[in-house]
Amino acid sequence: MKDIPAFPKTPFIEVGTPQNGMTLRDYFAAKAMPIVFSSHTRDPKFLNFAAKLAYKMADTMMEARNAAQ
Repeated sequence: MKDIPAFPKTPFIEVGTPQNGMTLRDYFAAKAMPIVFSSHTRDPKFLNFAAKLAYKMADTMMEARNAAQ
């Protein structure tokens, strides 16, 4: 599974500025967070679980995306 940039490089960014930004996997994980966060708890164990679950969901989205191509 190739982890490509979510927002490709653009010629409008100043030379020398990092341009890769977040990966598509990171973007998918961020989008999954509202689904994962159905509770307002601040328990560190739950937050760790939620972050891992978001990345598992992102991995599943990446696999589905690759299968559709």
